[in-house]
Amino acid sequence: MFAVLKTGGKQYKVQSGDVLRVEKLAADAGETIQFNDVLMLGGDSTVLGAPTVAGAAVQATVIDQIKGEKLIHFVKRRRKHGSKRTKGHRQQLTLVRITDILASGADATGVKAAVGAGSVSTAADAAPAAKPAKKAEAAPAAAAAGADDLKQLSGVGPALEKKLHEAGVTTFAQIAAWNADDIAAMDEKLSFKGRIEREGWVEQAQAKLAE
Repeated sequence: MFAVLKTGGKQYKVQSGDVLRVEKLAADAGETIQFNDVLMLGGDSTVLGAPTVAGAAVQATVIDQIKGEKLIHFVKRRRKHGSKRTKGHRQQLTLVRITDILASGADATGVKAAVGAGSVSTAADAAPAAKPAKKAEAAPAAAAAGADDLKQLSGVGPALEKKLHEAGVTTFAQIAAWNADDIAAMDEKLSFKGRIEREGWVEQAQAKLAE
């Protein structure tokens, strides 16, 4: 029996005993976790999700928290006086071993759900109905507290600024302090992989603070 699961914005075809490297999860080595986003089950019969298979899950044991291969990121900006930048980055990953594939009954196992390390919290994930209300309240509160105009950053419009506010980012000082891990986590939240580095938000925010 095999399953196709989704985590960290990627899909993986797995069987019991497989070892995977996935986007960093909020779990310690030795913990048992459960992937609840199962898109397909295969074997004697095939079950397709719409978009996920109800009641299905994949359980795994966390082996270790690791880093991927070093990637060199080179950016050269046109019409910016020859500005260019070279940066190295190693993506944080979690190494897991698949232990079991459940076709049903996932809700009753009591196993900790696999949550990305960039998520707000496991508790918030466990109560999704409460999240929209909290976000709706957080955005106006942030604006009332004298938030910076994030639309001054290249590539940030009203819709993206709203997403940043909902993620708790309201000032240039927060963006200026981001490290590689913060950037990777925010890329995943905003679903704009690599945009923060391409547009140079951190450098722009630092320049705004220096004005």
